[in-house]
Amino acid sequence: MTPTIAIAETDDAIQRCFPVIRELRPHLPPIAFVEKVRRQHRDGGYQLAYLETDGLVRSVAGFRLLEGLKWGKYLYVDDLVTRETDRSHGHGRLLLEWLVARARELGCDEFHLDSGTHRTRAHQFYRAQKLDLTCYHFALKLR
Repeated sequence: MTPTIAIAETDDAIQRCFPVIRELRPHLPPIAFVEKVRRQHRDGGYQLAYLETDGLVRSVAGFRLLEGLKWGKYLYVDDLVTRETDRSHGHGRLLLEWLVARARELGCDEFHLDSGTHRTRAHQFYRAQKLDLTCYHFALKLR
């Protein structure tokens, strides 16, 4: 069956993305997932896109449209994950291509995502998709 990509707009569609996003974010409790996505959407424009085939969500991406002095208008990907059992079947590539196309449609100057330093397979994938490693992201836990 042909993959379809859509924005999760209903609570049911958001919840269907949870098992996939949990592979990337195992700390997320299922009970608060829809509420967190809704709050992030309301407060910062976060959207959840998903790729589906045969009635199953295979890949999920959380993203936002932002603007800053350094990069101008850009699409930032917070989360991008394909189910472990569905990796290397082209689902992540299709969803990434969809995100880049969306950024272009929205008039973005750039496309950005961060990836944890331990995710070497993801880094290989991003490089194969022609994304450049342009900076380090530093963080300080406050709580």
